[in-house]
Amino acid sequence: MNVRAHTPLLQRLPGQALSLALLGLLLLPIAALLLSSSPADVSAGMAHRLFWPALALTMRTTLISLALIILTGTPLAWWLATTTSRRARVVEIVVDIPIVIPPAVIGVALLQALGRRGLLGPLLEQLGIVIPFTSAAVVIAQIVVAAPFYVQAAATAFRKVDADLLLTARTLGASPASAFLQLAVPIALPGLSAGAALAWARSLGEFGATLLFAGNLTGTTQTMPLAIYTALESDVRAALAIALVLAGVAVVLLFGLRVGPGLWSRWRRDGGYDAQAASTGTTP
Repeated sequence: MNVRAHTPLLQRLPGQALSLALLGLLLLPIAALLLSSSPADVSAGMAHRLFWPALALTMRTTLISLALIILTGTPLAWWLATTTSRRARVVEIVVDIPIVIPPAVIGVALLQALGRRGLLGPLLEQLGIVIPFTSAAVVIAQIVVAAPFYVQAAATAFRKVDADLLLTARTLGASPASAFLQLAVPIALPGLSAGAALAWARSLGEFGATLLFAGNLTGTTQTMPLAIYTALESDVRAALAIALVLAGVAVVLLFGLRVGPGLWSRWRRDGGYDAQAASTGTTP
């Protein structure tokens, strides 16, 4: 029975009105951003002295942080997905903590941990290592705030991998690493890609932790969100140009999140990848 078809119109209208109000509120800032900028404004903003250094630094630091998140977060996610011990549940809570803590608090916490007077400050000073207010601090801040999104998505994706398939591969002589790379990773790839995209998007938009831990130094720690903050004080066109670039990257990432998994599933279904064949070593 179609419940919606039998719901009186007057009962549906309040819910529809509330839904439209929320959708309008979500679309309003994007529409305002697009309508408030002409091509000339965007061109002038991109010519601003803050734009290209901030763009280059943002791309460099976010790609480095994303690579480190994938490198360290993938084995952690696999362990969380394949372990049922109480210790794994505790680790999951630890991984999720940066999601619920405000970024500004994370920035202060990083200063207290890695600053000159922080927990590890004296040791780092003896080694001649300075982290706060450097590009390395930007990467660390991005990793802390973005890693949970990747680990969560990757663990969920790995939980969908059939354990019997991996066991079959092991009985046929595949090593644990080979079974993981040739079977588990390809099967979980849509979820891994979605988690990586979410982590990258979070890194691109990071502001509070970066500002407090890395500062706002042009060409060194000033990422695009910080450049927007700085440009608003003197040149609104530059701020709008940087904001539009960030919004465009976010749209591309969202498109990839929505379309990518479907394309991957279709490719596997059409014979591009056969997990059973891979487990027996007969993959073409």
